[in-house]
Amino acid sequence: MTSFRSTALLALALLSSTGLAAARDQIRIVGSSTVYPFTTVVAEQLGKTAGVKTPVVESTGTGGGMKLFCDGVGVQFPDATNASRRMKAGEFELCQKNGVKDIMELMIGYDGLSLALSKKNPPLSLTRAQVFLALAKNVPGPDGKLIPNPYKTWNQVDPSLPNRPIEVLGPPPTSGTRDSFHELVLEPGAEQIPAMKALKAADRKAFDAAWKSIREDGVYVEAGENDNVIVQKLEANPGAIGIFGYSFLEENVSKVQGVKLDGVEPNEETISTLKYPAAREMFVYVKKAHIGVVPGLDKFAQEFVSNRAAGDGGYLEKKGLVPVPKAKLAESQANVTGLKVMTGEGLPK
Repeated sequence: MTSFRSTALLALALLSSTGLAAARDQIRIVGSSTVYPFTTVVAEQLGKTAGVKTPVVESTGTGGGMKLFCDGVGVQFPDATNASRRMKAGEFELCQKNGVKDIMELMIGYDGLSLALSKKNPPLSLTRAQVFLALAKNVPGPDGKLIPNPYKTWNQVDPSLPNRPIEVLGPPPTSGTRDSFHELVLEPGAEQIPAMKALKAADRKAFDAAWKSIREDGVYVEAGENDNVIVQKLEANPGAIGIFGYSFLEENVSKVQGVKLDGVEPNEETISTLKYPAAREMFVYVKKAHIGVVPGLDKFAQEFVSNRAAGDGGYLEKKGLVPVPKAKLAESQANVTGLKVMTGEGLPK
């Protein structure tokens, strides 16, 4: 208890010294559109049971949220940010540079980055190589050298696929879902193609540029940060494929169906065991310096990793979040109780 009081007093002193201790009695959270529904539920629960104002949650995308979060310490900056991927090393460095020194990392559960289409279509199965060939800006030509993507229909990518135009509705570059799509689908997909594997061995920069670049000829349509919009567009355009988190697929099972990826269907079992190729971890990052200054921030962190929220059968699982194993959840709970902060080691670039 003494440790917590000391932390709160130090935080208050820090904020006061910069003239930023003006009253803000409501937690502010930004970040991932995928994590947004889960954080909103936790915020509502907190407002009902913890005697604090319901936190304000904004959907800015993971990248946008990280920028806002790392802008500085003080009540004019967000207290927490949601992320559908782990914080990058460069983001951690930006935080440190701007005085956001002590960051608590909460791994709250799993999600599966899902490709989905209208239930008006027969089931579809794609390999990550096929997805790369359909969506990359440049793909191997007949001689193996990169050329501008010529494919207009799925059966041009692979004769076994449907003869219909390639149209994919997905997230913008500021979204963690977009980052995950590149890293979990496009990069491994490129590695499955012999010509791309050879390029990786010969010229790593050219290989990286290829899997990181999505075509810009209208085949890939940026549908904004609101995943519900993609679901609505799939209903209106049954020929299209959408990219969003598993929770949105589960919420809309009467309208859309998941696409198998490398033969594996996205569901709770395949995601929690990481058998589904595009399974990913979900995170919330909290500023330790704001705990004890913004009312209820400590309770928010505790609620998010509580058994009733993030455990098996918890209310977040009912919203579509795939729970973490009990031992991992216990570790997160201990980190929150002990106000443990990140060191920055092992973060992705």
